[in-house]
This record gives sequence, structure tokens and C-alpha cells, in this order.
Amino acid sequence: MQKKNIFDNINVDKINEEFIEILRDKDVRVERIVSNGQVSDEDFWYEQNENEFVLLLEGEAILQFENKDVKLKKGDFIDIKSRQRHRIKYTSLTEPTVWLAIFY
Repeated sequence: MQKKNIFDNINVDKINEEFIEILRDKDVRVERIVSNGQVSDEDFWYEQNENEFVLLLEGEAILQFENKDVKLKKGDFIDIKSRQRHRIKYTSLTEPTVWLAIFY
């Protein structure tokens, strides 16, 4: 067992988001996601088969759902049910946006 820190090696990349799998088990997957101004393509919606609990650790973001936008700031979290269409409308341009996503 090795101790790690969620904030180690934060990658600032204005072109690509970073997805790092922290844990995977039969029914659970945990990822650290780092965004630097990236947003979903205009015609793209996430609509995954798993539930997704998202905790915003740093930065700011706006998640767009079909009927509303949800602004997230440091410390905010949301539980997105499976098959619920959503997309990333905004992530901070001045600092990395660090997400902890738990898929279950």
C-alpha cells in the first residue's frame, strides 16, 4: 500500500483534459479529472450506463442538463443518475478544475 495525494502532479494542458483512474472494482470506478477550460463539444452529451457522483475539488464548472445548468465551485458535489444526459458547459480558464468522479 502506497500513500498518494489527489493533488500530486496536476497537469495544466489547455488542449486535453486529464483522466486518471484511481480505483477500479467490480461495481465502482474512481477517477481524478483535470480540466483547463475544456468543455463538451456542442453536439455531445454524456449519457452513461452508471451513476456518477462528482465532487469539485478545485476550480469552477458549469454542468448543463437538458432542463437546467448547475454551477459548481470548490467543494460542491452532485450525483448524476445513469442515463441522465449532461455535458460540460464551462470549466475555469484561470486555474485547473479538479474533479473527483465516482462511477457506481
